[in-house]
Amino acid sequence: MSSILLQNATILVPSGDKNDYVVPRHNHSLLIEGSRISQIAPQIAPPAESTQVIDCTGKIISPGFIDTHHHLWQTQLKGRHADHTLIEYMPTGNLQQVNFTPEDIFWGELGGCLEALDAGTTTVVDHAHMNVTPAHSVNGIAATASSGIRSIFCYTPTSTVKKWKPEIEMNTSLLDEWVLQQLEELAAAAPFGDGRVQLGLAFDGFMLPKEVVVALYDRARKAGVKVITTHYVRGYFSDGSLVDTLEDYGLLGPDILLSHGNNLSATDIEKLSQAKAWISATPDTELQMGHGNPVCFQNGCTNITALGIDCHSNNSGDIVTQMRLALQSERARRNEKLLAQEKYLRSLDVSVQDAFRLGTIQGARAIGMADHLGSIEVGKLADLVVFDGESPGMICAAEKHPVAAIVLHSSVRDVDTVIVNGEIRKQGGRLVPVDIDPSFPEVTIAKRRVEWKDVAQELRDSQERIQNAAVEAGAVGTRVSEALRTFHVDPNKFV
Repeated sequence: MSSILLQNATILVPSGDKNDYVVPRHNHSLLIEGSRISQIAPQIAPPAESTQVIDCTGKIISPGFIDTHHHLWQTQLKGRHADHTLIEYMPTGNLQQVNFTPEDIFWGELGGCLEALDAGTTTVVDHAHMNVTPAHSVNGIAATASSGIRSIFCYTPTSTVKKWKPEIEMNTSLLDEWVLQQLEELAAAAPFGDGRVQLGLAFDGFMLPKEVVVALYDRARKAGVKVITTHYVRGYFSDGSLVDTLEDYGLLGPDILLSHGNNLSATDIEKLSQAKAWISATPDTELQMGHGNPVCFQNGCTNITALGIDCHSNNSGDIVTQMRLALQSERARRNEKLLAQEKYLRSLDVSVQDAFRLGTIQGARAIGMADHLGSIEVGKLADLVVFDGESPGMICAAEKHPVAAIVLHSSVRDVDTVIVNGEIRKQGGRLVPVDIDPSFPEVTIAKRRVEWKDVAQELRDSQERIQNAAVEAGAVGTRVSEALRTFHVDPNKFV
């Protein structure tokens, strides 16, 4: 059994209180044997001559971050959405999967996974809305398995564009037989990548009849999917409540994960809490694209909310940024309430620890894996992030308040080492090479070892191919008026 010994670090372990806060254990070591943490103590002797010993003096060991909502395939779309609202993003990003070949999906997915790993994300819920053909989804899973990340790959019956000119026309069939058949085949074959990649379901097709939706959920649950996730921004695309719909259909439960959840009603929150369902807040896109305030710290939501990235094509792919935005935007919101009364906040009532838990143990709970992930404890899976506490950004903060050092002072450059399932995926500030998984015969990518520079070149080439395909198809421009019609949105809502 392989083993790794991380020596002389500051290790963030659970405090033992019900608030999920962590406490630093200074000058401690941590032993990984196989895929799990086997010891945490001030001094640990290497159990074997082959044990890899890593000196972590001056470093902080954190639980790996858990991202509960991400579209990892969208790497080649980066740079498009800097000034876009949600309705502008839909045609320029969300619907562009038809201009990706299966090979483009492979490189986009691999690039997204590696960006996440580089930033310390060890587990991701991937809302993979790109199953244009069966090969697209298989390439996405193969890239995910190859990257080394832990994932719930949420297979997505996807609305795709039939033609772009003269106006956008959508394919009306969402649940063709090949889609349902592939869902069951993938569920039967899962997990992939040495058990790291499990299958979930992502679904946004609630315009379909109730009996069709209920049958899909029943089929997916019987097939063994781990999570069922859906986008929900109350009031944006429709005036009704998706939570009410799920309850009416008998579908609410602990495997339900709603992305965003902005503008929730008190009834929504109560029903989600009773069902032990979850929300993934993605502050970066929500604050930019007009969703509304993130719900992370809204009354009733603190214990049913985790964090996600959403579109790394739009914003940074690291969970620490989401922690920071969630925390500071909530502080601003509470400040503004008092300022409106000509009063001022005497002390803060939401802390860095509150933000940190959203990206760690809360993420683990949201995917039903809190017994294995989300905190540093003996027996849990060895999914860890090692921060350089002596960098220009972290120095002094790391000694005084390690959680504040991470949440408020760190950047991706401070992520020194990332370990997933007991395997090192980043070391000394650099991603390690990855081997393209050979267990997917349908994938045409040559089976080889690739470094990041190789992936970067493939992504540049792929981006050019996708752009050329988009121009040829007429899939350019924000096309807001067409998007409003396509998604049956009341244009009078938009100004």
